[in-house]
Amino acid sequence: MKKMSEEEQKKILESSPKGTWAILFVYGILFSLGFLYFWFELFVARGSLN
Repeated sequence: MKKMSEEEQKKILESSPKGTWAILFVYGILFSLGFLYFWFELFVARGSLN
């Protein structure tokens, strides 16, 4: 396997973690959709406590 040059290593270490941000974004969307589901379909639909 070819070793990376110093320039390539520096470029990789200084770049942002795009895959991590993508996973975090997808998780945030799923979490928000789950929250909205629980809020509107379970809590609001059952009404206030008496």
